[in-house]
Amino acid sequence: MIWTILISITVIGIIGYAAYRIWYLAGKLADAQEYIEQLELTNEYMYGKIIHSYEAMQEIDRLGAFEKDDEAGTTFQMLSQTITELKEQFDGEAQEEK
Repeated sequence: MIWTILISITVIGIIGYAAYRIWYLAGKLADAQEYIEQLELTNEYMYGKIIHSYEAMQEIDRLGAFEKDDEAGTTFQMLSQTITELKEQFDGEAQEEK
């Protein structure tokens, strides 16, 4: 009789603990999902800005007017290179998702 009561209390305790852990992990999962959705929105925003910047840089230097040997040209080339690399990275991620 005592063994039955002890086993019942132990089983109830284990079930209670498991239910708590499930509830706790479900909350953490929901928080993680919200973070992922927010991160995806940020990535889409950044991708749009990178594409816009890339197109603007191509339009600005369509004639190759910026010379690499002056300060403005060097800065332009560095910005252009950075934007091109970011565009390639984001384009690669976009193709992987498709």
